[in-house]
Amino acid sequence: MLFRTSIARASQLSASASRHAHTSLLRSPAPLAACKFQQKRFNAGHAISNPTLADIERRWESMPPQEQADLWMALRDRMKKDWNEMTTQEKKAAYWIAFGPHGPRAEPPPGEGWKVFRYTMYGLVVSSIVFAITRYFARPPPRTMTKEWQEASNEYMKSQNINPITGISSEGYKGRGMVQSRTAKEQGISLEPEE
Repeated sequence: MLFRTSIARASQLSASASRHAHTSLLRSPAPLAACKFQQKRFNAGHAISNPTLADIERRWESMPPQEQADLWMALRDRMKKDWNEMTTQEKKAAYWIAFGPHGPRAEPPPGEGWKVFRYTMYGLVVSSIVFAITRYFARPPPRTMTKEWQEASNEYMKSQNINPITGISSEGYKGRGMVQSRTAKEQGISLEPEE
């Protein structure tokens, strides 16, 4: 994706540069650069020199984006023609640029897995500490979260015939109903209303 956007950006730049090359040739402080650019674009039918393609695997990441785009555009123009006219070096470079391990396909740096694991563990430890501190300073559970209160809720539901088909008021119900907590004594909760 990154490579595609850099190529699109470079092609826009090259289109605008070739449009303005004729007018700016006389005013440009470096008219030779404009001529060299024009020459690159028009000589796309000729083979790309071996020194340009030599050791492309090592040089590709360090090349400026504009130079990468120019090289790719030249190779793309060469690939539009008969592939039998392409040199082996050009074919290898085109394949490596298109599918080589660079950009999003680059190999992860050594030790990256351990780094991710270590930072994940740091996050878990910090969140556990925050959780423990919050629980330590929190108020005790409300009195409604005791076994006694929940048993009283069960009795109220039975007296009101709540959910008579499959629930607590049905015939032969064997579930626990609303009971899910420990007793008030076990939790250290007072059942007296707070004032």
